[in-house]
Amino acid sequence: MKLRELGLDRWLADEAGELCEPDLSAARVTAVDRGRYLVRGEHGEAPAELTGRLRRLAEVSEDLPCVGDWVCVRYRDAGAQASIHGVLPRRSFLRRRAAGRDAEFQMIAANIDTAFIVQACHYDFNLRRLERYLVMVREGHVEPVVLLTKTDLVAPEELERLIGRIRRMGVDAKIVCVSNATGAGIDQVRELMAPGRTYCLLGSSGVGKTTLINRLLGDGALETREVSSTGEGRHTTTRRQLIVLEQGSLLIDMPGMRELGMLGAGEGIDETFADIRALAASCRYPDCGHGSEPGCAVRAAIERHELSEAHLQNYLKLRKESEFHELSYLDRRKRDRAFGRFVHAYRKQKDRPDRN
Repeated sequence: MKLRELGLDRWLADEAGELCEPDLSAARVTAVDRGRYLVRGEHGEAPAELTGRLRRLAEVSEDLPCVGDWVCVRYRDAGAQASIHGVLPRRSFLRRRAAGRDAEFQMIAANIDTAFIVQACHYDFNLRRLERYLVMVREGHVEPVVLLTKTDLVAPEELERLIGRIRRMGVDAKIVCVSNATGAGIDQVRELMAPGRTYCLLGSSGVGKTTLINRLLGDGALETREVSSTGEGRHTTTRRQLIVLEQGSLLIDMPGMRELGMLGAGEGIDETFADIRALAASCRYPDCGHGSEPGCAVRAAIERHELSEAHLQNYLKLRKESEFHELSYLDRRKRDRAFGRFVHAYRKQKDRPDRN
């Protein structure tokens, strides 16, 4: 399989030519599972491990490879094993705030062209969660497409109402309605997927992501469990993996995500809430908090029923969350760098020969 068929465009090829040493090859990370990697290059797929040098040079976890990354590898054992020596710059990415007290990024996937944000039409439909997904996607410079699944479980009038609620949030992304049970909308999804381009499915567990992938694959290669009495699927994906579809497009499958902590996502928030940002430009005060300030254009739009209060409150919540965790993240990075300089100076002093 040629590297361009795995998504290596001209920009990434130039980066590989510059950063990969002559005895190394470019390959793409196709799976990550508990620190173990699979990479795929022109000669097939092989398990891979990080070199000790790469681990030492990685200041934070986001410096390590994730699914979709392009890496510089050295093969051994006739291509049966590989070692990862470096990670190429990412053209796009998906990341969130990692769980735990420390503010830190968790890389989800990289070098993605389009993210299909999947929401079921009944139990899972949640506009606030959809906004979080949109922030994540736009922050990483990925094109969003909204997939509404399980449309066979709601009436056509209800489906139109759900679409209207999304549009009233100011979402201008393409919306595709899909039923894995009847096959409606599957061909429309296929038409959006071009050879050599990378796509991913984002959504909570059980919204039909694995079933959709099986529809796209055509052979039911991924395991799914029995659907519950509520219509909620029991999703079995436990690792992130990149799948090559028959038509040549690339699809990243990943476990469901409900927690989408914001960290340093200012650009994504501004793009997702562009309607509020546009209104805020007309507020009397540049630092208007859109509360009780006089001359607030955002509050005026809410009073005219042109903007929902819930939409504004989610915007304020996400912005505050992102800014708070970003300050914590920057403060921690400063402490880590200061400690690193201290260790370096200590070792340098220790290794200095005694002049007495």
